[in-house]
Amino acid sequence: MPSPDHPAAVLFDMDGTLVDTEDLWWDACAEVGRGLGAPLGPGDREALFGLPVEDAAAHILGRVNDGPGRSSVEAMLTRAFVRRIESGVTPLPGAVALLESLRAAGVPAVLVSASPRTVVDIVLESVGGHLFRLSVAAGDSARNKPAPDPYLAAASRLGADPAACVAVEDSPTGIASARAAGCAVIAVGPLDGVSGVTTVPTLESVDLPLLRRLTARER
Repeated sequence: MPSPDHPAAVLFDMDGTLVDTEDLWWDACAEVGRGLGAPLGPGDREALFGLPVEDAAAHILGRVNDGPGRSSVEAMLTRAFVRRIESGVTPLPGAVALLESLRAAGVPAVLVSASPRTVVDIVLESVGGHLFRLSVAAGDSARNKPAPDPYLAAASRLGADPAACVAVEDSPTGIASARAAGCAVIAVGPLDGVSGVTTVPTLESVDLPLLRRLTARER
């Protein structure tokens, strides 16, 4: 049993937070853009950072004069991304150690991703699905990030108060989702213009004492 002082759960974003997939996602978006006759540039990379697949598809279609429907572009993006992650993904520094420490302490870890279920299951197999109590993927809630629905769904399935949970994110889109759900938030990496969250350089800086302090503020 976890200590009552521990958070009820730690809810992890996936891409760019637990695993190094941001370049793979960008490569998939760039491939789809080229195929539709709409090459993407550096500004597009920034705009696509942290977006769920449906919003990424809408962004790319905004650059296409006569393109297919959004669902077709979503499928193209998912296929391009899956091809890249099937070769394996690299956990980011501190990710596996943190997950193992949570498991040892009896604190549930949950994957809350804006990526499709196909992508999430591949990553879970690579990182270690046994380290997570459950996962929430695109389509598992009514709305995707930045709406609060994915984090609310994760907390509900655990029977936990979102305010007793800590979300770990790396993008403004994900942070907005977690904060709207009422979670305490840890932001990993450099993020400009984001307030009201605890920032760390890598997951190596996250431990149980920090997680306890964050949820204690909400109680």
